[in-house]
Parts: sequence; structure tokens; C-alpha cells
Amino acid sequence: MLSLDALRAKVENQKTLIPSLYGDIDFSMTPERFTADIADTSLLPADFARRYRAGILADSERVERARLYTLLGDNVADAYAALAPQYGMRKLINMLKQACDEGVENVEDAPQELVNFIREMEQVPDWVDMDLVRQGARISRTVMATLSPFAIRGAFIATFMNKYSGLPMALTGALSGQSAVQRVNETASFFTTAALPGALERYGQGFKAAAMVRLMHSMVRFNILKRSKVWDVGVYGIPIPQVDQMPAGTIPAFLAAFNTVRKGKKAFGPSDRAVAELCRYQSYLLGLPEDLLPADPQDIFDVMITYSGTLRDGYDDATCGELVRATMGAYRPRDKSLRSRIFNTAERGFARVFFTRTFLRGESRSRASLMGVEPRLFDYAMFAASSLYILPQMQAHALLRRVPVANEIADAFLIRKLNRMLVEYGHAEYVTDASQYREHGSSETPARKSA
Repeated sequence: MLSLDALRAKVENQKTLIPSLYGDIDFSMTPERFTADIADTSLLPADFARRYRAGILADSERVERARLYTLLGDNVADAYAALAPQYGMRKLINMLKQACDEGVENVEDAPQELVNFIREMEQVPDWVDMDLVRQGARISRTVMATLSPFAIRGAFIATFMNKYSGLPMALTGALSGQSAVQRVNETASFFTTAALPGALERYGQGFKAAAMVRLMHSMVRFNILKRSKVWDVGVYGIPIPQVDQMPAGTIPAFLAAFNTVRKGKKAFGPSDRAVAELCRYQSYLLGLPEDLLPADPQDIFDVMITYSGTLRDGYDDATCGELVRATMGAYRPRDKSLRSRIFNTAERGFARVFFTRTFLRGESRSRASLMGVEPRLFDYAMFAASSLYILPQMQAHALLRRVPVANEIADAFLIRKLNRMLVEYGHAEYVTDASQYREHGSSETPARKSA
């Protein structure tokens, strides 16, 4: 773990490393989105806030770390994205793809920023156990093949609960149904790919996808900081700080940690430990630092509630509500066959219930109603029916993992199914087009040239 002084220096050093992007930002300030005042309402659910928030805020070092991570971008990917005016977005994408596929040494006249980007990703940190990562991927294949297709929409809209963290997505023009479908499917594609054998190895497709996701996020930062008229760093901080990516990347680890802590245990069981390690490594490839990726259940739990407990609660219907409704209302399958339409109906009902139960907890009815996603009786029926389809498969695969030979056959079946799902999700581009960005609350898209 970085010392507090080292972390502070890392944040400040962004001005020196990438002056074209961060040179004008005062990193000593505290953006409005961050709160350490017990009187302010945070994103932490009410029942968690009553039990844990006072303890969080009483730890001054913990609070300061959380504030600093609110201001930290992705140094190597941001530096590469900042070359967009010189190279153009398409050239940056093509060079990154070639570097992932063939090695950065084979990219003609590769800029040093690209070399730094790839070299950092190639370095497996000593705090990661790759054998556990591979085991975690194998275990996760069951969830990705059975539960994830139904839950991914609900997990995705959880990132839109707060206007401070959700505004970047709104500014990119993702409020239309088709854009929402693309982002959901890209998210599903990344985590599905990561569960395949060898995907996160140096020349695996998961490694390449992680690099593309990082560049996309950095381009969003670049376009918002350089072009947006409504983005106020004093209010919103850095667009998509690394800490905002932690919840999506570590949901399985957090849920396992929550259940472990709730039972009074201090350590994960073998399966949960492996899945948590997979979350840690895939999140590291996405640019998250070790501090935000602890290994122990209590530490994972503490990091997550510190994040939620210091992110000011803020709901703006033009940001949160529209993003949620566009995503929830979108038709996801690639065709309109009867089977696809039935799946879309069942999956949407499942997603509503999954979202409110998992992410809104005690305040589910009021917040879900405000966001326009409060489950109806029909949704609960779809959730129950889908669960009857999902749970027996998960239980069967869990049992088969313990049976020699049968476990290999079952795993091969899951791999084939995941590959079919990736075809269904479509080719993930992981790009952002500045010409489609819109100003907050505006239905018009500014005619700006894409970087």
C-alpha cells in the first residue's frame, strides 16, 4: 500500500506527467462529490450508514485516501489518450490493438506513451496469484454462463445511481436505447471474455479488451475535460476516477466478502478466494491500484463502504433517471425471434428485482420508484421463473466440479456456451465518439469533431 504522502504525490504528479489534460487542475481541492460530513447523506444505503459511516469518517487517514483516489485518473492510459490531437483517435486505437496482438515492439514508431501503457499491463504484480486467477476464472464460468445474462443489466444500471459518478456516461450521449444496449453488451462481453481459459494472459482477448476499455475511459476523460462546457472539476472531480470503476470490477468479490463478514468469518472459502483473486487481477488490468483491490473479506468490505460512504448522494433525473430508463427499456437480443423476445422480457423483469434487492437494499421502494424501475408483480414473477431456470444449473455445475472427468466435460460445455454468448453480444468496439457528446440536460448533440 502506498503511504499517504506517496499517494498525494502521485495525484499531484498528474499535472507534470500530462499537463495538457491536468495542468489546470488544483488537486488540493475537495470536489463537491466527496463528503466527510456525517450530516451529509452519502451513497451508502441507510442501514449500512447507521452501522458503519461514523466509524469510516472518524478515520482521518482513510478519509484522505478516499479523497485522493477521487482525483486520480489512469496515468499511462491518460497519457496515451492525450496524444489524440497529434495522432487521431483511430490511429491510437489501431496502434493499441496491434501492440496487444503482436507486441508493442512490433508497432512502427510506437510512441513512448504506448510503450509505457503496454509494459505496465504486462507486469503481473507480486500481490496477484495467477494460479488462483485461473481457478477463479474456471469457477466464474458457471456464473457468467447462467446468472450473468440475466443480471448484467441490473448490475450495469447500479453505476447510474449517483449524478456525480453517472454524469460522464450521460455526456457521452448514452441516453438512447441503442447506445445503452451497446454499453451493456460491451460490459457483458468484457467480463464474459475474462472468464475464458487464458483470456487474461498477455496475448489473450481479455488482456486486449482491458486495454481497450482503459483507452475508452481515458478518451472520455480527455473529451470531457477539454471540451465539455458543463463539467466542473470543483463539483464532479476527475471524470471516471479509478475508484469509480472499482464497484463494477469487484461486484463478485464484494458480495462474497459481505456474506463472509456477515457470518462472522475472517477468511474466504477456497472458491470465494479464487473468484476474489480473479476480480483483483482483471481490475488491475483495467488500471486499478493495489490499494483499491485488497484480498481479505473485511478489507474488501471496508474499501467498498468507504467509497460509498464518502460519495455524496445526489439524484438528478436528467442524468440518473434517463440513463436507468434508457438501459432498462432497451431491447438487448440481436434478433426478434420468439425465443429472443421471451428472454428479453424475462431478463428485464429479473434485472429490476436483482437491482433493487442487491444495490438499493432498505431504500429500494423509494429510490426505485424515483428512478422508474420499481419492480411490479410481473417482474417478481419473471424473477422467480428465471431463478428456477438459473439456480439448478448453477448447483449442477457446482457439484460436477467435484467429479473427475465430468468436471472437464462440464467445463468444456460452459466454454462453448460463453463463446456463443460473445457472438450474441456482438463485436465490442470500446470506443467513444466526441461528436456524439451532449451537454447535460440537452437533447441536442453538439457538432464536434471526434478526437
